[in-house]
Parts: sequence; C-alpha cells; structure tokens
Amino acid sequence: MEDAPMVEDAATRWRTHDPRTHGHPEDDHAARDRLAREVPARHNEVIVRGVTAAAVWHYLTDTSTWESYYDNVADISFPQGGGPVLRDGLRFSFGTFGFPPLDAHVVEFQAPADGVPGRLSWTAKQDGTPEERLDVPHAWLVEDLPGGRVRVLTQETQIGRPAAEPARQTPKPMLNGHQAWLDGFVAAASK
Repeated sequence: MEDAPMVEDAATRWRTHDPRTHGHPEDDHAARDRLAREVPARHNEVIVRGVTAAAVWHYLTDTSTWESYYDNVADISFPQGGGPVLRDGLRFSFGTFGFPPLDAHVVEFQAPADGVPGRLSWTAKQDGTPEERLDVPHAWLVEDLPGGRVRVLTQETQIGRPAAEPARQTPKPMLNGHQAWLDGFVAAASK
C-alpha cells in the first residue's frame, strides 16, 4: 500500500514519555515501559467495496449510532455538553470491555475529503491507584481508495494494569472487540 498514511504507535510515544514532566509522580518510567511492552498497540483494518469514507465517517463519529451496531459500548455521555457527534477537543465518556465509563478527549479530528483521509484520535483514561489506572490512546483512519473501496484502520494501546490480563487472553478480547466495531459500522454504512 504505497503512500498509505500511518497511524502513530501510541505505545512508542508512551515509552518515550518522561514521568518527571508528565503523568503521575508515583509512577516510575521502568514500570510504565514494562506495561507498554506487555500491552502493545493493537490494530484492525478492513478494506471494503460499495461504501464511501463519508458514510463510514458518519457512523464512527456520531456516537448516537454506536449502540445500534456495536454491543460493547454503553453509557455514552458528554459531561461538558456537546455531542453526540464527535469533534476536535470534545470531551466525552463511554463504557467498554467491562470498564466503567472512561473519560475521553478527542485530540485529532479531520473529516475525510477528496484525496484526504479522515483521521480521528482520542485518549480515554481511568484515574485511580496504579492497579486501577488506565490510559487508552485510540486512533482511526478512514479513506477512499481507487475502485470504489474504503480503508478503515484503527489502532489502540491499552496502558495500565487493568488491561494487562485481557491482553494475555486467547482469543484476544480487545482485538476481536475492535474488529466487531469496524465490521459493525461498515455494515451500518453499507445499508
């Protein structure tokens, strides 16, 4: 796939994160580095015909549609107002994978346009003790391809002890859950 935009590896970004200037002061860099290696970035990708990036983008960014095609999300809210359509800088929360609602913040939002892929990224966090803390950077890329095809790529890293056990399970619940999310909104957009 020549010239395909890359989604930055959030785990790599995290491993270069300096705890002296960011994050929780009681954490040490070596412990976070070990967790990042144990819970690497996961990615899922689909390339489909018969749908447009704009149609897929609607189902990805309009959170009021999520529960209609994805059964692993609940309790979507917008504590500071806004929504249900995501936009740059928006704060929202949602529950997934059995975690209580995570505080999320949209950090990148670029709708797809002619020759320009759509890019959406958010960070989701759960604060608490080191056993409870979770940091989840999640990125999406949606682009029209030649031949009436669309590529959707998602990459997520779950950093923290609550994510370590699911990462070791087989089958992989996070990987399979994200594939179900992709398949769900592509099917919804294809109707």
